[in-house]
Amino acid sequence: MRNILRALAILGTVALLFAPFAVGTPEMAKKESKQCVYCHTAIGKPDLNDAGRYYKDHKSLEGYKEKKP
Repeated sequence: MRNILRALAILGTVALLFAPFAVGTPEMAKKESKQCVYCHTAIGKPDLNDAGRYYKDHKSLEGYKEKKP
């Protein structure tokens, strides 16, 4: 029993430490009507492109102008 409680405490601590990094959510994509890769360099990657950095700074894509390749 003691080992289970110890494992749960460690797991909870790790979850709390990494919670601030988990900010990108499908809800944000739904809110902006965009796919995840509109702001991220690839699906499942935390790296942001220009649109993602703009969203991070402004909390909205309103006013963002896409750069033409």
